[in-house]
Amino acid sequence: MYDTLKERFLRYVKFETRSDENSETIPSTPSQTEFAKMLKKELEEIGLENIFINDACFVNGTLPGNIDKKVPVIGFIAHMDTADFNAVNVNPQIIENYDGKDIVLNKELGITMSVEEFPDLKKYVSQTVITTDGTTLLGSDDKSGIVEIIEAMKYFIAHPEIKHGTVKVAFGPDEEIGRGADNFNVEEFGADFAYTMDGGPVGELEYESFNAAQVIYKIKGKSVHPGTAKGKMKNASLIAVDLATMFPADEVPEKTEGYEGFYLLDGMTSNCEDARVEYILRDHDRKKFEQKKEFAKNIAEKLNEKYGKNTVEVFMKDQYYNMGDIIKDHMYVVDIAREAMENLGIKPIIKPIRGGTDGSKISFMGLPTPNIFAGGENFHGKYEFVTLESMEKATDTIIEIIKLNAK
Repeated sequence: MYDTLKERFLRYVKFETRSDENSETIPSTPSQTEFAKMLKKELEEIGLENIFINDACFVNGTLPGNIDKKVPVIGFIAHMDTADFNAVNVNPQIIENYDGKDIVLNKELGITMSVEEFPDLKKYVSQTVITTDGTTLLGSDDKSGIVEIIEAMKYFIAHPEIKHGTVKVAFGPDEEIGRGADNFNVEEFGADFAYTMDGGPVGELEYESFNAAQVIYKIKGKSVHPGTAKGKMKNASLIAVDLATMFPADEVPEKTEGYEGFYLLDGMTSNCEDARVEYILRDHDRKKFEQKKEFAKNIAEKLNEKYGKNTVEVFMKDQYYNMGDIIKDHMYVVDIAREAMENLGIKPIIKPIRGGTDGSKISFMGLPTPNIFAGGENFHGKYEFVTLESMEKATDTIIEIIKLNAK
């Protein structure tokens, strides 16, 4: 049905578009700008209208409505960048009619994706599985989403007899570093509601996300020759270790699930004189989120009482909020996606995102934007994979949502 989906996906994932959190440019990497230019050209080729790349490097396009009544304008959004994992020379492997057994990703390096470690592979028996070669990520997050949106738009252009309202599409940068959506222009986009095509396995439908904050501790020690250090040295590295032990041992990502929040020690650099400790705080509940922030601030106060005034400085910033707080007043956006999936025989899997999505920030800008599956699994690493059939079902879902909206 989607004759160019496979070819388009294989071509897109080979285009390196990793973002860079250390960069201050928009977008954070030049490769995303080049990819945006290519996408603009491809949207022109399939026949979308009003195509442009704005100052924030969002590729925008419009599928004009062909219906004689007023219906809401729907938007579909995906991100161009990939995560902070090797994305150079992506070499996809295609396994047709997958037999449900272990998949050798790289024989020379001895890298295998085993069914024992990844039991969800069993769900894809007889399907066409696309994997990495064990040396890079794949980029299904979120090249799958981009391809699915483009293929859906191409389908409507090829079938003008199917009535539909106006549809807006946007492909943006820097989602993986949490900055791209900061510059999303809701008014320019012009939709009444939208969806990000950025979820995982078939059926995922997410309208709740974490509230998120970053905390950075800067620790000032005092370096003295160890032979004469008694009563003088203040070891910033040991203070950093002390700091880490003050956080709840069970409120960490590896011990939490569902709606449970966590503290994540995200990075630590230290020597005797200076240390820097980075945490991220996450919770779906806004009250508990604020309590976590207060707890993190109090740790700095306690350490300063213990080690001396101004030993520890704390810097905190909110990153995004739970989009469910907005979407709960616009549940028709979730309902139409649920109905679309059910019409297609897809069981909706409605659960909170244990992370963030561009839709978190965009929803708080006034555009309700839940998240729909794009089909991939094991994102951000060498075991990432997606099946052709999953991407086709995501494309079907986009089309069905647009059809339902026209009724």
